[in-house]
Parts: sequence; C-alpha cells; structure tokens
Amino acid sequence: MLSTAVRLMFGRSPTPLETAALAEPVPVSPPASVPRGDWPPERIALTNRLWGTGFIVPGGEAEILRLARPLGAASSSSLLLVGVGAGGPATAVTRNFGAWVTGLDNDAMLLAAAKGVVAKAQLAKKIRIGSWDPHAPAFAPHSHHHCLALEPLHGAQPEPILDGLVKALRPGGQLVMTELIADKPLNPNDPTVARWAALERRDPDGLVAGIAITRMLGRVGLDVRIAEDISARHLEQAMLGWRILLRDLQGRKPPKQEAAQMVAEAELWLLRRRLMRAGKLRLMRWHAIGSLPII
Repeated sequence: MLSTAVRLMFGRSPTPLETAALAEPVPVSPPASVPRGDWPPERIALTNRLWGTGFIVPGGEAEILRLARPLGAASSSSLLLVGVGAGGPATAVTRNFGAWVTGLDNDAMLLAAAKGVVAKAQLAKKIRIGSWDPHAPAFAPHSHHHCLALEPLHGAQPEPILDGLVKALRPGGQLVMTELIADKPLNPNDPTVARWAALERRDPDGLVAGIAITRMLGRVGLDVRIAEDISARHLEQAMLGWRILLRDLQGRKPPKQEAAQMVAEAELWLLRRRLMRAGKLRLMRWHAIGSLPII
C-alpha cells in the first residue's frame, strides 16, 4: 500500500489523511505493468501531478532550466532535446530562452502527450516533436547549436548514441547530459536491484560507470568541462514531489486504478532512492563542448 511506501520513503509513519486515502488494500500490478518504457495515460497523469505537467522526472521546469542554462540557449539558437518526455522540457526551454527545439523520445505515448503539451502552449512553430531509436541513433549532422540529453543511454550501447549526439552539433556546440550510472557492477541477485530493474525495465549489467562515460565523451570529440554527481538534488526533488502529492490527497481516497499506479510508482522511487543512498546508483550531469574548426 502507498502508506507503507510513505513510511519507508520518508522515514515516518503515514499521517491519518494518508492512511485514510488508501485504507482498503490495493492490488499491486506485476513489475512489467509499469515499465519505464511503457507510459500509459494513467502514469503520465501521475507524473504530471508529481513533477508538473509534461515532466516525467523530479524537479520539473526548474530542474530543466537549471540543466539548460549553461548552454546559453537563445532565440537565435537551436537545441536538440533527447528525452523530451511528455513535452514539458521543450516548452520550458522555448518559453524561457526562446530557442528553437527538436524534442525526441522513443515512446509513442510520451510523444503523443508531448505534442498535446506543445500545441496547448501554442509553441508548435518553434518546437518539433519526433521519435528516435536508441539502438540506431540517426541525427541530422551539424543540425543544432546545442544538445540537452536526458538519460539517453537507457537500454542501448552508449558510444554510438554519444557519437550521434556529437555529430548533430555544429562546430563549438555544447552538450549537457544526465545519466543514471553504476560505478561498480550491480548484483542481479540482490532483491532490491532485481525488483528495481524489473520496474524500470533496465538490465543491471547495462549501467555504465561515470568515468567510462566521461572517457567516451572525450573519444567522440568533446571537451568535458563538468562531470557532476546530482544524486542528492535528484532525491530531494523526488521527495518534494511525493510530499506535495500526498498533501494534495487531503483525505481523498483515489480510485483503485489510480491508487495502484501510485503504489507502483512509489515503489519504483523507493527502490531508486535506496540504491542511490547505498551508493550503488548515481545520477550524473556532464557539460561538454565540441571543437571549433581550425582556421
């Protein structure tokens, strides 16, 4: 039940309101029913409430702007945004910086939601939403001034993706990227690792060490200026989103389907938090700059 997840996530017993909201047992769906690569409308609706409309990661608009700001995006520049999610990152960048954005994702439900968010924001002239294939990345060469990539390496070989992102940049272009990493191999027999991997549809063996990604960025022609562990901020933002959601319940008992989605999502975040606090997972940010042509 969600009340159990609340106690485990926040280190306290649930409030009477939280207990009342989910007083009846709620059947928890099997792991495959809520994978990261499968975004049913119910899950998108929940992440809209957790992180803000159009955002599928903690921090919402404020975090996206924090990540994009070093790129110097402006009305005269174009941005390749890989991992556009449900559209919030693209509209945030264009609305605040004026940049022309190409927002890509590889999930049909997220892309449909993104197109709706962009249309509602009346930014379709400056934002193009499209799909990409992580297993066969093909970005138009030298097509964008800068790139913001949000966990683009999920479930695919990293170097072809990184090479493709670099080739999409114009000379001197900049890349900001976030990625979930494991500095030491995860034990697939660890129950926490196994359950988390099932919920997020990740292969524990597929996570790369942070230093390996830094070296790959160098090999594909980027000068890495920053490689930063942002795990603490990520977890703080996740906790804040859940606190606000639980506060907003205010004794309202959600329908069983909605409650089941909340239970599954809460379990996923509980496990990610547990693995991060144990140092087995980290979320990192890289800021790198491409080379300028020799004159």
